[in-house]
Amino acid sequence: MSRCRPPALRNTALLATALSLLGFATLSAPVIAAEAPADVVYATESTKAAKSLILDVVHAGARLVAVGDRGHILYSDDQGKTWTQAKVPTRQLLTAVYFVDDKHGWAVGHDAQILASADGGLTWNKQFEDLKRESPLLDVWFKDVNSGLAVGAYGALMETTDGGKNWEDVSDRLDNEDQFHLNAIAAVKDAGLFIVGESGSMFRSADDGQTWEKLEGPYEGSLFGVIGTAQPQTLLAYGLRGNLYRSTDFGSTWEQVELKAARGALEFGLSGATLLPDGSIVIVGNGGSVISSSDNGETFSVFNRPDRISLSSVTAAGDGNLILSGQGGLHTTQPNGAEINNKKAGL
Repeated sequence: MSRCRPPALRNTALLATALSLLGFATLSAPVIAAEAPADVVYATESTKAAKSLILDVVHAGARLVAVGDRGHILYSDDQGKTWTQAKVPTRQLLTAVYFVDDKHGWAVGHDAQILASADGGLTWNKQFEDLKRESPLLDVWFKDVNSGLAVGAYGALMETTDGGKNWEDVSDRLDNEDQFHLNAIAAVKDAGLFIVGESGSMFRSADDGQTWEKLEGPYEGSLFGVIGTAQPQTLLAYGLRGNLYRSTDFGSTWEQVELKAARGALEFGLSGATLLPDGSIVIVGNGGSVISSSDNGETFSVFNRPDRISLSSVTAAGDGNLILSGQGGLHTTQPNGAEINNKKAGL
């Protein structure tokens, strides 16, 4: 059976690197944490790191932490006004980052690398890599400081129960015979964990990832992200061409959410989302798309930034504004995605 390849994994820039996966070997047998090489190669320090490709940005308590191209990890303690580059033991593209509290975080990326921090993102160590895979991990989630999961290309599902000292390949827990890429994993309130990926693939777990159920989703195209809302059992899955779906029963049934832009239906791919402290949701994507909901995802307002840059993730700036990441690095904007220095834009 031939496999349908997505035109992007998380955004157009990530696609260019992901396409290099085609034709390489499939996943290897279960493995444990790799030993660190004798000569560690660190990410090159650059004054322009905050303006390079950044694929994910999250909170570590009050601090902001962002990851992206060439192993760059940056942090900010002033709501994104200034960024400091952390010392990171890799030069590979990092695709996602997750903090379980204000100190403990994990980042994943190419070569199936997993990095960890115990000081809020100031310093990092490499916990795992598998060069034989020649494929990236694309998202990571932790329940607490010990238990976590990472997902990635060719159906990769990795698990740790000791804070990352050891990582085990548990991909066989999924009914994913075609080894579709797994693009995102998220927790859903009062329900469990949810994974989405290539060709509309969906999986859910009610026991923190020990067992998984394959679902027949509402869409056959690739899904790039998933997010739980503030409402129990309720989640949103999003992907190619502005396709956005909402479920109120942990994925058993779905309704498509209509997105209307200034010139008609939104057709840009959606790639990243955040649940803000007030319960509202912001999703970003290609074409400078920033869409917002204040009713648990039932309806969205749509704004397309004039610069049309591809966006990969979003989080709160801590002062009512947003931090966007993607092409051109990190951007601090108004709550609707418009530039702060042009308050009439989009309003």
